[in-house]
Amino acid sequence: MGLQQQGGMTPQELCPTALPTMLLPVKRDTDYEHPMSSPGSAFADKPLTACSFLSLTPLSRPFRKKTIYKTVCLSFLLVITVTVLQRGMAPSQFMQGQQQKELPPPEPLKTQKKNNAFSITSTFWKSKKEKGPVKEEEESMTAKQAKSWDVTTTNCSANQNFSKVDWFKGLEPNFQQFLLYRHCRYFPMMINHPEKCSGDVYLLIVVKSIITQHDRREAIRRTWGREKEVDGKRIKTLFLLGTASKEEERANYQKLLDYENHIYGDILQWDFLDSFFNLTLKEVHFLKWLNIYCDNVRFIFKGDDDVFVSPRNILEFLEDKKEGEDLFVGDVLYKAKPIRKKENKYYMPSALYNKSNYPPYAGGGGFIMDGPLAKRLHKASETLELYPIDDVFLGMCLEVLKVSPVGHEGFKTFGIVKNKNSKMNKEPCFFRSMLVVHKLLPPELLQMWDLVHSNLTCSRKLNIL
Repeated sequence: MGLQQQGGMTPQELCPTALPTMLLPVKRDTDYEHPMSSPGSAFADKPLTACSFLSLTPLSRPFRKKTIYKTVCLSFLLVITVTVLQRGMAPSQFMQGQQQKELPPPEPLKTQKKNNAFSITSTFWKSKKEKGPVKEEEESMTAKQAKSWDVTTTNCSANQNFSKVDWFKGLEPNFQQFLLYRHCRYFPMMINHPEKCSGDVYLLIVVKSIITQHDRREAIRRTWGREKEVDGKRIKTLFLLGTASKEEERANYQKLLDYENHIYGDILQWDFLDSFFNLTLKEVHFLKWLNIYCDNVRFIFKGDDDVFVSPRNILEFLEDKKEGEDLFVGDVLYKAKPIRKKENKYYMPSALYNKSNYPPYAGGGGFIMDGPLAKRLHKASETLELYPIDDVFLGMCLEVLKVSPVGHEGFKTFGIVKNKNSKMNKEPCFFRSMLVVHKLLPPELLQMWDLVHSNLTCSRKLNIL
């Protein structure tokens, strides 16, 4: 039985007289003699016991044990060192030597197919890096972010050159004011909603309004200006405004408008006074805004805030329209003459327009144009001086583009019949067949909307679409 099997006792417990190995003298290899093999040894004639063996071990085998200990320790240290080195390297680095021997050499980068993952080869760092789709998308987003309304300050002074001209002194004050500041073309935005044009918009409804006419905007939101999606076609609505014309009312009305915008989020406002002559400013500001923010608007309806509109009939009318038609349709006036009577709202002195006829234009109560044409109208508008009547000014822009507006019977910007007292102007069966009818105040609009969308029985529907 081995020593380690006798009751699990240590050598010191078995033989207390056994001395530690480290305290015994050790002979060199040349002097070493086994004590038990020496003829004159004191142990030669004595039987061996466990204690006698243990007492002999420190004296008889010191060098062999030391050699074994050194070998074991060195082997253990070598294993630890190799393990540490292996774990300190990445698996791919550790196996790199074998992989390079086993794998065939990679093809040059220019012969590999393009994909989202880069293949690292010997020519990668020397070659010109191609842009991946993620990089292109980031650059596209950066370009979109860079497109924004670029007018941030109002720095507009009167053009005093007009005051030296004799004909200018004979003009009415409102025309003098218009000419003095006609060169002031763009103003800062006070309220903006570029998100209205995010994604694809099939029909963008744009309504000219003034800050004091909240009731009209509210009636429109409840009726034909309600945003919705019809058969996958998104309809969005915006109101175009300036600031209150009376300075003493401006602050209070602005607070009300800010609250209205907070609720509905459908206001575009610029820092110019709302007035009749500034309707042209509203036109050019919208065209500029559209050009900046709206890349995917298919059609635009633009009208006043006192009209009846049938979105259902508009969508039906647009069903067969193709892109690239330069569509501009409404209640078109041909060969209209400038009005020279001063008492008329649309009076125009010959000093501002000396031709006998206006170019064809659509009544501003409401018209439809396609999105690409609207962007071209923006560019055309910047080649012309502003004109006090916005409808006519837009006709001038169309003339620059050599685009003719198209008249349509479904647009009634002067009422269904010109006789304002006619009952036909209040007949819901006629309204049900129309695209746009002018003019209705909020209570009339709400009432007519309910009638048209009720179980209305009409003898026939006019076939005008």
